[in-house]
Amino acid sequence: MIVRASQLFLPTLREDPAEAEAASHKLLVRGGFIRQVSAGVWTFLPLGWRVHQKIVQIVREEMDAIGGQEMLMPVLTPAELWEQSGRIEIPEVFRLKDRAGREFVLPMTHEETVTFHARELQSYRQLPQILYHFSVKERDEPRPRGGLIRVREFIMKDAYSFDRDEAGLDESFRKHSQAYHRIFERCQLETHEVAAESGIMGGSGSHDFLAPSGSGENTLVTCENGDYAADLEIAGGVPPAADFPAELPAPEEVETPDQRTIEAVSEFLGVDPRATAKAMPIVVDGKVVLALVRGDDRLNEMKVLAELGATFRPAEAEEIRETFGADGGSIGPVGVSVEVIADEALRAGQYVMGANRDGYHLRGVETGRDFEPRFADLREVREGDACTRCGGHLRLQVAIEVGHIFKLQTRFTEPMGATYLDEDGTERPLIMGSYGIGPGRIMAASVEQHHDENGIAWPKSIAPYDVHVIALPGVEVEAAQAAELLEAAGADVLLDDRDARAGEKFADADLIGLPIRVTVGKKTVEDGAVDVRRRESGEEQRVAIKDLGGVI
Repeated sequence: MIVRASQLFLPTLREDPAEAEAASHKLLVRGGFIRQVSAGVWTFLPLGWRVHQKIVQIVREEMDAIGGQEMLMPVLTPAELWEQSGRIEIPEVFRLKDRAGREFVLPMTHEETVTFHARELQSYRQLPQILYHFSVKERDEPRPRGGLIRVREFIMKDAYSFDRDEAGLDESFRKHSQAYHRIFERCQLETHEVAAESGIMGGSGSHDFLAPSGSGENTLVTCENGDYAADLEIAGGVPPAADFPAELPAPEEVETPDQRTIEAVSEFLGVDPRATAKAMPIVVDGKVVLALVRGDDRLNEMKVLAELGATFRPAEAEEIRETFGADGGSIGPVGVSVEVIADEALRAGQYVMGANRDGYHLRGVETGRDFEPRFADLREVREGDACTRCGGHLRLQVAIEVGHIFKLQTRFTEPMGATYLDEDGTERPLIMGSYGIGPGRIMAASVEQHHDENGIAWPKSIAPYDVHVIALPGVEVEAAQAAELLEAAGADVLLDDRDARAGEKFADADLIGLPIRVTVGKKTVEDGAVDVRRRESGEEQRVAIKDLGGVI
């Protein structure tokens, strides 16, 4: 294929979008790959759609290789399916009614719909099955940002496995994990498969595929020794030890006037912030629960959600005063009749905690002696924590989630009545897995990992075209000849035949980022050769036009 730039809809820009922070956001807009229609809603322009579809084809080939069967399920979905699964009230779900008042949803994922179809599976002889599709998804994202990173509408490949038992699910999960590794390898994208929180999907477990990047919505936690990786939402680590003051035989009340933060209290009392505890009152099913972490730590909400097995909200000021008899800055676990969940780091040592009296704290509070909590891992891992496996330092990196695989078990099949008959005629629920991957996010992550100050440097496998031929004035015939030879060698060619200055053409070539740039200039008329430049490495060489097929 040869495409002439003079005929291509390719509106490149010289300036970054004013609101853009992520490199991928800036460069995909400037390079004419995407355009925003509204917040979180994007159009893929011709160049961007070619990248997207190359990624789609790689995903399709690897899904087919593990036995996946492609189909297409509708975006418009009857609300009753989501009512059956219990997900109808999720805030991010778009809901609408037709002219007759029938309710529908615009789903962010298709578990309900595919389970509806799986009800036609009748016998163990029909299992296992892997069904997948590429479809538009809708998500009522409250804060879209980052170009293609956090959006309201996107295309996703979601696959679903149906097995007869746990062993079958394990095998389907393994197959998808391996397929995803091959997909990312072919896209030349660095990713890490890590244990993750299942969130609204439910089930018995899930894995994220995180691509380290300059911008993103996730945080990848890795050990310096390479033996541990996890999403920040569930990552565990050992915090640095606290410097405790002398032990007390019992809690000692001390006045702390107007000291309402951990920093202020620790400075006022002259104690290590790590020797204080932070009390976080939350409301679960109408009851106040007190969560405790060390004063220098942050409460990890996803860990709390997993521990409670139920949603929660922060307690309001009136609820706090009614329960503890004090305002939020002075509350603690001693002498209260609410459930207390304490982070594992609080098992040993004596801490400064709120006295449940405004303007007072307690010194020397000890778990087990002064109150009885339920212990759990509640803290958010921080840079420099020790690895739980080897003691090495943990490192935190911003990352983009490009894939997520789930062991759903019977989370959807039981409430929706998707069953099969086993050998002995027993009716059993189908065992289900769900496997998502985002071509748009792969595209954004690739730009984050493959760019420089001048623009994008696409990996060959997903570049919109293989070669960018630049025709300088007066050598249009020679440039066309070069493009034809490259096409004959199997390359997709973008021929820049525009009536534009050389500097503008070179700047656009760097911005667009095709793997190879071939420049045809006046010297070509003399020696029959062209300048060939590799975009990512910057390597340059002079090559005879007749030998151009060898550079691909």
